[in-house]
Amino acid sequence: MIILLYGLAFALYAFLGAHLFRTRWRAQPNAAVAPLAAWERAAILVPLALHSWLLYHDLFGGPSLRFGFSQALSLMMWLAVLFYWIESLFYSLQGVFAIVLPVAAVTVVLPTVFPGFEAPPYTGTVEFRLHLLLAMLAYSLFTMAALQAALMLALERRLHRGDLRGPVAGLPPLLTLEALLFRIIGLGFLFLTLTLLAGAAFSEELFGRALPFNHKTLFGVISWLIFGALLAGRHFYGWRGRKALHWTLMGFAVLLLAYVGSRFVLEVVLGRSLA
Repeated sequence: MIILLYGLAFALYAFLGAHLFRTRWRAQPNAAVAPLAAWERAAILVPLALHSWLLYHDLFGGPSLRFGFSQALSLMMWLAVLFYWIESLFYSLQGVFAIVLPVAAVTVVLPTVFPGFEAPPYTGTVEFRLHLLLAMLAYSLFTMAALQAALMLALERRLHRGDLRGPVAGLPPLLTLEALLFRIIGLGFLFLTLTLLAGAAFSEELFGRALPFNHKTLFGVISWLIFGALLAGRHFYGWRGRKALHWTLMGFAVLLLAYVGSRFVLEVVLGRSLA
């Protein structure tokens, strides 16, 4: 029964992504891109609800917390779909869903292929789950920021060539995307700051030292500095365009190494858990 639900969530995400690609990304140049119809908006909530239940079952359905790189990616994309669905009430993001939904289709079934390992007993505490929730909110927001930065770079190159045919025809204007990008980065930076603070408090209580020097701490702090510098540059020097987009992608790459990358190497390449 669980496998059927995973398959159904995958199929619905993939179908809606393909539908929006066909009807929005393949729009003719200079043609108005239709907003999300009521049935499309409602349909996205169906796989999102299935995804919610499957994540809960996979994380907390067993006797102990199970969390690995596949669950991290799945949770990130669940939050991405939810965030964009809410933002689509205020922005024309129907073209963005054509990218986000297929990625969510892949990540929703990843835990069936890479189930991960059971986490240590201390991960069942309220403090750790709060730290985990904050971290996943931050990772999800920066994942969206990275995807959006890549889309903006593609759109900018097309604009310079005067060619708005094909997929980029379904994207919102650059100014709209830029405003949304820094809104996402600002929220992500807030949650990343809270993640580091909660992690320090949790580590101090459990291990007797705050922010132990390891790969997660190192890459987490470096990414925090990168995004902080980007927001400061935007505020004080008006950074925008390619400079801001490249900083966004660099910060995301470092942040990805802080958790998901290390989990992938340990679980898939080395075949062992990470406490």
